Parts: sequence; structure tokens; C-alpha cells
Amino acid sequence: MRPPLRVVPGPALQRRTVAAAMVAWPLVWTGARARAQAGRRPTPSQTEGPFYPVRLPADVDNDLLRNGPLQYAQGQPAWLDGTVTDLDGKPLAGATVEIWQCDEAGHYHHPADGGRADPAFQGFGRVTVDADGRYRFRTIRPAPYSGRTPHIHVKVKDGRHELLTTQLYVQGDPHNERDFLWRRLDEADRRAVTVPFRPGSDGLQASFPIVVAT
Repeated sequence: MRPPLRVVPGPALQRRTVAAAMVAWPLVWTGARARAQAGRRPTPSQTEGPFYPVRLPADVDNDLLRNGPLQYAQGQPAWLDGTVTDLDGKPLAGATVEIWQCDEAGHYHHPADGGRADPAFQGFGRVTVDADGRYRFRTIRPAPYSGRTPHIHVKVKDGRHELLTTQLYVQGDPHNERDFLWRRLDEADRRAVTVPFRPGSDGLQASFPIVVAT
């Protein structure tokens, strides 16, 4: 019995096959990228609020518990860290992360709050994201104030360009369910901005990964 006849494609057919594969490859790559991006949700934005500093403090480093020579001793000390990446997971090295929050008594360093904030609490901090996209702050577990659940305001900038403004909430805090801004978020967005503050060797520890749609 004769073996089956093998048909070897000619040069013209081979060229057409390669050309078709080259046309299809960007579609496959784009689809893979779209699937990757679909699994990485951007961190939801939220209102800046009325208390972004009118005038920045002289001390704007990442340690909110020390304002110049003053040391803040109220509240629960906490480390807040995380990463800043784009939708592809690429670190946004060189971006700036700012946070601001009220002191343990619920007061901001802002004229609209009547100047009642504790001068020892820096209340505002700024860091530059490192090559791996990481940032870190020393602060307190956010405290509630009239009408709001505990939260920390967060802003990400690329130079003067604002990439994101949002708010960070405490997982399991009983005030969350009554907070009008937290309740507006859907379940997935709530999970993205609500993190646990867990006991650690040097105070509470919280990690807040930030994903920015650049």
C-alpha cells in the first residue's frame, strides 16, 4: 500500500500564511493585554474634600507623627505602605504620593476647621515613589470626625499632573456603613479602597496598592 501523499505548500502559499500570522499577532497580543488589564482594576477616585492644605506645612516628609521638633503622641501609630502601578502592573517610579488626614480629635490643619488641629501632628505627608513603585508613611490609624467614617485622603501626581485623588478606609470600622461616600461605591471598589490595619511589631500596619489608569 502506498503511503499517503504529502502536499508541501509552495512559496506563494507560505508567504500568505506568514502574512496572515503577522496580521493576527497584534490582535492576539492586544487581546492578551486587554485580558490582563481587565483583571487589574484602577483604584476608584473620590472627592478631594474641603481640607486639602491651603498652605503646606514646613515639614512635608513621610512621618506625620513628627512635625518639626514636635512629636505627636495621640492615636494609634501606624505604618501605611503600598505600590503605585499602571494597568499593566508597571511601577510608576518617580510619581508623588500625598496623604492628609485629621488628628485623633478629628481636626484638620485647615482654616475651615478653625485652627484646632494639634500642632504636633503634621497632618500632611509627601513621598516620591521608588523604582519598584513603593511608598511608605508613618501616621496614625485614621480617626472619625463629625459626619465621616475614618479615612485618609490620598493623591497621586506625576509632576504637576494629578493622576488620582481618592480616600482610604479602615476595614471593619463600624462607621463605614453609615458613610455617604463609602456607601456610594460598589462592592469591588469598596474592597479596593478599604484595607485592614493589623497589629505589627512597630504599631499598626496597613498596605494600600494603588493602580492608576495613565
